[in-house]
Amino acid sequence: MSLTVLMNAGPWLPVPPQGYGGIENVVATLVPELRKAGVRVVLATVGPSTLEADEYIRPLTEPRFSSIAAPYNQSSGIAHAHMQAVVAYLRDNPGIDLVHDHLEVVGPAVLSAMGEAAPPTLQTLHWDLGKHADFYSAFDGYGRIGFAAVSQSQLDRAPAALRAQTLGVVPLAVPPHQALDIERGEHAIVLARITRDKGQDVAARVCLRAGVPLILAGPVAGVNDPEELNRRVADGDTALASHPDVRFYFDHVAPLIDDDRVRWVGGVSGTAKERLLQSARLMLTPNQWAEPGATGVVEALARGVPVVGTPRGVLPALVEHGVTGFLAEEEDGLVHCVQSIDSIDPQACRAAAAPWQPQEMARQYIELYEKLLAGAQAPPRRSVQSGSARPQDEPLTTAEESSC
Repeated sequence: MSLTVLMNAGPWLPVPPQGYGGIENVVATLVPELRKAGVRVVLATVGPSTLEADEYIRPLTEPRFSSIAAPYNQSSGIAHAHMQAVVAYLRDNPGIDLVHDHLEVVGPAVLSAMGEAAPPTLQTLHWDLGKHADFYSAFDGYGRIGFAAVSQSQLDRAPAALRAQTLGVVPLAVPPHQALDIERGEHAIVLARITRDKGQDVAARVCLRAGVPLILAGPVAGVNDPEELNRRVADGDTALASHPDVRFYFDHVAPLIDDDRVRWVGGVSGTAKERLLQSARLMLTPNQWAEPGATGVVEALARGVPVVGTPRGVLPALVEHGVTGFLAEEEDGLVHCVQSIDSIDPQACRAAAAPWQPQEMARQYIELYEKLLAGAQAPPRRSVQSGSARPQDEPLTTAEESSC
């Protein structure tokens, strides 16, 4: 199709990411399929990105994920610096038909402020919609900015105003993988950045009780190497040491790591990730939040690896209890589930992952692009008196009358 889309991946991680990177992995999976379908893609990203696109916007030379949880007065300029370059590009390149945005809050806020100077925008909602309630419960895209959810369970929890502006639900796909000649091992794996919401402390306690070795794979506050994390904290890196994920790791996860029954191997990618995942006996996802997309679960199922997790967010829609894994709310139940995991047929897991194909995700997004473009409206304008910021139909207050 003849369509040019500005894909705004944001300033946090390269596309594709090296190791962890949920949103960036989704973008890396989607863009090639869009281009196969004839969509021209301009990718707004950070310097090290290697994903093939038709054109690039690279406002920042280095990824800024390590700053994402910094105090607001230290981090707020990062997303806005990125968006400043996106705005400049849009003003200089009127041939962009649509923006597909992935930058929470700042993306739609800035593009909405551009009014008719910005193309219609579709934002994919990758996060728990309990976040940013003050913004998303009141935001009005006036038909020019719409949204896509990544699961029905996510959309069901959205504020009413956001649900009304959501054009559809597009499940997240994962790219095809290379099957390696690896025997199934004994270990469980948690493949996620280490943070309280992901429940790595719960996973460690569960596996210790169940007698199953556990490998934790994922970064802590953007740091992929355990030795580097320990060294930087020991050397007095106060910014890193004060990061909430670092505090969670040292307070709740590190005491459970013995490098035998529980190991943290840092961030993994490529063949190293494939070997850990394809040789796993099970994946653990003891989420402490309502995860909306959970691509890691689909990755595991596609490789025939069953999943044990908590019944929150999208997990009940991805894991069929007793068929592709087990779900339990409490740790006692999770222990029993881990001990019962060998009753799950790997082939049933592979079959369950079949619908989450990249070309299907691209097809559904193209449908939403067309739907948005067909219905996009210009934002309403209110007439303003010359020399005043007051709309003409707004009366003066009594105090203002007395001061005239």
